[in-house]
Amino acid sequence: MQQKLNPEPTIPGLIKVPPHPQWPNLGPEETEALKGRIRRLLQEQDAVLVAHYYTDGELQNLAEESGGCVADSLEMARFGSDQKAKTLVVCGVRFMGETAKILNPEKRVLMPDLNATCSLDEGCPAEAFSRFCDQHPDHTVVVYANTSAAVKARSDWVVTSGIALPIVKHLAARGEKILWAPDKHLGRYIQSVTGADMLLWQGSCVVHEEFKSVALERIRRLHPDAAVLVHPESPEAVIEQADVVGSTTRLIKAVVEMDNREFIVATDGGIFHKMQQLAPSKILIEAPTAGEGATCRSCAHCPWMGMNSLQNLEEVLLNGGNEVVIDEPIRKKAVIPIRRMLDFAREQGTNMKNRGNA
Repeated sequence: MQQKLNPEPTIPGLIKVPPHPQWPNLGPEETEALKGRIRRLLQEQDAVLVAHYYTDGELQNLAEESGGCVADSLEMARFGSDQKAKTLVVCGVRFMGETAKILNPEKRVLMPDLNATCSLDEGCPAEAFSRFCDQHPDHTVVVYANTSAAVKARSDWVVTSGIALPIVKHLAARGEKILWAPDKHLGRYIQSVTGADMLLWQGSCVVHEEFKSVALERIRRLHPDAAVLVHPESPEAVIEQADVVGSTTRLIKAVVEMDNREFIVATDGGIFHKMQQLAPSKILIEAPTAGEGATCRSCAHCPWMGMNSLQNLEEVLLNGGNEVVIDEPIRKKAVIPIRRMLDFAREQGTNMKNRGNA
């Protein structure tokens, strides 16, 4: 089936990528003292810390040490919903904080920096996207989690990279035509695997867009026994070289379970922290972003994820600022497709267990 693309330009100019933040270098004693103060503040405020795999390693450590969670965006959403804590502190990017608030309107949701956005989110403005949907009323609207609350409110389904394939396969089996946003590479990959009839919004991630296929071929020749792990937000020519294509959780699992000693990893470098924790004997090699046409706008690390630090985490807990607020009419609409995804994931998990017990 031929891939269909949105013919209209969707991004008014280039996404403005911020410089990578420069945080003060702290010694081991200073770091532990700061983490101790944050743990006390979390306890005092009945707060739980939720961090993404792409954030700084010390934030990931603190989340786990304090009874919080380090996960991909799907597990972050699940974890936040299951918590009894009155406050959720989300270390990640803005759509993750918004998702936590959409699912937990009664809770206070804080972020270290509300300006920590996402190039996929920025490249899919709600008004332009809504007009695009209106032009294709016969399509089921499926949006990636990396979108604003307003875009989610316009959708029928929200998906993460970990569950997009089974959901799109389910919709395609019902004969539904799909309008997909915002990541064109992930959409193309899903369409190629499922054969679904998909109309693609033309967005991309500044991190994954930079991985270079020719440079990857060269590094593979230098490490012929290395397994290549690729996130599906990457360009097609990079995905075609992968041994494993999948979500952050899937790629981490591959490092732990595969027999290879070396791995070339094409996703945000923040994931190396968890990979190295779980598989300390494995050698991890960053997939190249250098080569012909390279700009190194991200250098394999999301600058918006880099806006999260121990320093501004402590600050937000001290001053109570950076609270995520969503207009209630938008929240009520956005929660429907998110709940639909979570219910589908729960049902899939139950079915897998039942098949396993059969």
